[in-house]
Amino acid sequence: MADTDPALPERSSKLNDAWGEALPEAQRRVLDRCLYALTHAQTDSHTLAALLLITRVCPARQLDQPTLQRILEAVGLSLPARLLVTSVRGGVCSGLPHQQLLSLGTALLASLSLDPHMASHHQLLSTVPLLLDIISKGLDQNQQTRAGHSPVVSDLSEGSSDADRWSDLQGTSLLEEPIAADCYQVLTAVCALPKGSEQLLSRGAIPALCRAVEQNQTLSYQKGLTLLGCLLSGKTKDRAWSRHPAELLSLLTRLSTDFCRAPDPTRLGMCAQLVQFLPPAGVVSGSEALRGVVSQVWAALRPTLQAKLTPRLIGPVLVLSACLLDLCGWELAGPPKFCCLLVNRACVEVRMGLEEPPGTDVSSELQHTLTGCYRIMEAAMEQACTGGAAPPLRSSSSPSLSLQQSRQVLGVLQEAFSAVMFYLQQVDPGRYDDPFVFATFRSLCSWLAEETSCLKEEVTRLLPFLISYSRRHLQAGSLEQGLSDWMVFVSEGGGAWTGGEALRYLLPALCHLSAEEGPRQVLLTLDAPALLVDFLLQTWTSLKGRSDRASSRDPSRETACSALLNFTVTEPETVRKDPCFRALEVHLSEALPVLVNKPHLLVLAANYVTLGLTIGRLKSPPSGSVEADQKRFFTAALRFLRGALESGSGSGVVQVSVSWKDSWDEAAELWRLSLQVLGGCVRTWPWVVGLIREEGWLQHTVSMLARCSALPDQNTQVVLEEVLCAVVERCSVCRQEISDAMRRDQGGALSRMRSLKELVRLK
Repeated sequence: MADTDPALPERSSKLNDAWGEALPEAQRRVLDRCLYALTHAQTDSHTLAALLLITRVCPARQLDQPTLQRILEAVGLSLPARLLVTSVRGGVCSGLPHQQLLSLGTALLASLSLDPHMASHHQLLSTVPLLLDIISKGLDQNQQTRAGHSPVVSDLSEGSSDADRWSDLQGTSLLEEPIAADCYQVLTAVCALPKGSEQLLSRGAIPALCRAVEQNQTLSYQKGLTLLGCLLSGKTKDRAWSRHPAELLSLLTRLSTDFCRAPDPTRLGMCAQLVQFLPPAGVVSGSEALRGVVSQVWAALRPTLQAKLTPRLIGPVLVLSACLLDLCGWELAGPPKFCCLLVNRACVEVRMGLEEPPGTDVSSELQHTLTGCYRIMEAAMEQACTGGAAPPLRSSSSPSLSLQQSRQVLGVLQEAFSAVMFYLQQVDPGRYDDPFVFATFRSLCSWLAEETSCLKEEVTRLLPFLISYSRRHLQAGSLEQGLSDWMVFVSEGGGAWTGGEALRYLLPALCHLSAEEGPRQVLLTLDAPALLVDFLLQTWTSLKGRSDRASSRDPSRETACSALLNFTVTEPETVRKDPCFRALEVHLSEALPVLVNKPHLLVLAANYVTLGLTIGRLKSPPSGSVEADQKRFFTAALRFLRGALESGSGSGVVQVSVSWKDSWDEAAELWRLSLQVLGGCVRTWPWVVGLIREEGWLQHTVSMLARCSALPDQNTQVVLEEVLCAVVERCSVCRQEISDAMRRDQGGALSRMRSLKELVRLK
């Protein structure tokens, strides 16, 4: 072995080249003998010798696939892993120079990694930390010239896979490009595995690759950034940023500086790359460094967006702009005139892309651009609506939009959403799992959540699609895999998405539309109430199995209740006849006793109480005994309503109870409406009066009103008095109890309820 010229095998890139014509017979016989020696090698020295002989007999490009496979199977993963360790250990050296051991080890690993089974093997994965150290720290000068003459086997057999020894060496020289290419080949093959990103992330890939780029190591920009982009573009993005925010923010700062310094043509090509390295919204939102990066990139983008660009060139610019808005909103975008221009360009792209004749396919590149445009439009809508009557787009450093500019922005948004509705009108059920259809649907829902008066006829015509699309995904229970992956990619929270997400986006619009006569009648023909009930049942099933800490508030449930309440109030006959409302009653009676014990879900409980009482009031009085589920619901509702107010320590104004205080602004109107409906139930169902006494609601309310001098507001006094009047009308015992309380406490709020006092006297 020592007498053998240590020539390297062909690089892995050559191993993958197309092999040439068939070998001559004499050369084939020699190659067969070499292969026999390789497959029967007893030691590492014999294996290396056979490999070196094969490279001399036949270059890798002349090997056919079966022969190449035999070589790789004979070598296995153990030898190249030990070669890497030996190349960086120092001390006693092998018979080959360090550089050649490293080159041979990485070349073999790169070739083996082409097989997914080999790439997922634990021995290959164990080399990942070492490969990451090699590409991030380069070579030590002493190791580049070190060469020993000890037998190869003595060094390899004692090897370890730890990267620590390499880390102790100060990398002062760049790797040869072929070695770096092989390292990146292995890492890229691991990343391509089903859970490859997680494997790399857990082995320190993010800081190592960031360090390689920072130090401008060999191929770090060509291949390192590409690999980083893959790690930061999928499900591991949130985890990567939460674990390594400093390294990634430093890398982003460097890349944004390169972006801003690049000439215009180059900068256009860098937009898509920069998007990959932006953090998820909310991860480092308070960072001044991030704000500096966003401000710097906006400054470079403004002249670009003001220039004339073809659709192919403007697409990546608009997508990058959308990502910047996701991070910092409009504050850093620029003056109002530029913000108007950005919204206008996004709306123009949407109209040009979607107002095509029916049957025209939207290319994947255009879909990506339009998805970015949707986000710009949504951001414009959000800003317009959160500002109330204020103009939609403004930054802290610039004056707000003029009235004319505001009208122009809303006008172009309306035209763009008209094109969106035109496109969705043509979507057939076979495309319901298309991620782009979902992106388009979601964008329209953001508009409808705030604006249903414009384009009312178009919206009403589109309702069959909107309901059908939402129902399809809700009934499916889970999203088709491609759509699910896309949802995870675009979601800010990175949580799990289910089939109900489509309906969640549509719910605010349904709440508005169910309050209008025309759209509501269309919704009834589409069984929209049944869809809303199914949504509540499904979400309750998932909520019921969670602990209090995990069962966070979900405003979409409350919105669904509001829409159902609109149907209940305006369509009493439908409520009496439609079976879905009976199913809803059963659900409310089962869920409310659980909800009253979950303070963080108080607003949802208030919605359930209001909805259940309103439905109950519409039913005819029972001819026989009271149904068990009705009694269960009313018992829980009375207990819930009783807990809203308390008299406090003195005799002053009635106070909102501690458990209700944080939610009172949202729940107060529901509480008042529930009491108002409760009065109607008392008049409709005499048995409710007995329950009011049994559950202590009457005693609690009367004693509180007698002790306190006033109620928080006039509306609260009105609804309480209305319920008490209904109770007095139906129950002589209750009338006597209230009369006695009035006589005992002349100065309390109870004695100032004139209608109640007059009714008590008459009775």
